[in-house]
Amino acid sequence: MPVIKAVIFDLDDTLYPERAYAFSGFAAVATAFKDLLGDPAETTEQMEQLFDSEHRRRVFNELLSQRGLPGDQQLIDRMIETYRTHRPTITLHPDADRVLTHLQGRYKLGLISDGPSVSQWAKIDALGLRSRLDEIIITSDLGLDYAKPNPAAFEQMAKRLDVEPGQCAYVADNPAKDFIAPNALGWTTIQITRPDGIYRGVCPPEAAEAQRIIDTLDSLSEIL
Repeated sequence: MPVIKAVIFDLDDTLYPERAYAFSGFAAVATAFKDLLGDPAETTEQMEQLFDSEHRRRVFNELLSQRGLPGDQQLIDRMIETYRTHRPTITLHPDADRVLTHLQGRYKLGLISDGPSVSQWAKIDALGLRSRLDEIIITSDLGLDYAKPNPAAFEQMAKRLDVEPGQCAYVADNPAKDFIAPNALGWTTIQITRPDGIYRGVCPPEAAEAQRIIDTLDSLSEIL
């Protein structure tokens, strides 16, 4: 394995539990639309149940349907906007907090994440990551076509950190898309699998597989 000088992380389900953000957003939506939806606690609980069902990607649509309310697209768009712009109540995974503290000063640290810019930066600020990382790239800030597996964010990150591609490691959770670009660029790729991870159990094609798999970030220092 080459000498690693930079460690770059994914965000969702790598450094913090993604479902915690979803549930935080559901609570925000339930409160904002309580005049329509009723008791926020009951509405939040119903959305959490929908998240853990086959309706995960259409929670608001299904909620309105189950409540017998019209699935007006303008209403759904307002709910989505509330969800994406709320101030999330989330915390780092304990092992993520520990590894960032341990690696800081020993390696250059970065983050590459997909997702709507406003949501991702809100998560980053809620987690206090700006001061703990040297560089952060949200792919949607580069443009609509720059989400993973587009290699542009990875190429930019290596340049910003002033390291060679072979000196970079990427730590992420989703084998369907996270490792295709860094594998092709010669990075070291490491998949973190968590018991409650949304993408746990995804079987990727060979080119998308991470080179190493760990179940806790506490193991990262041994690999590096």
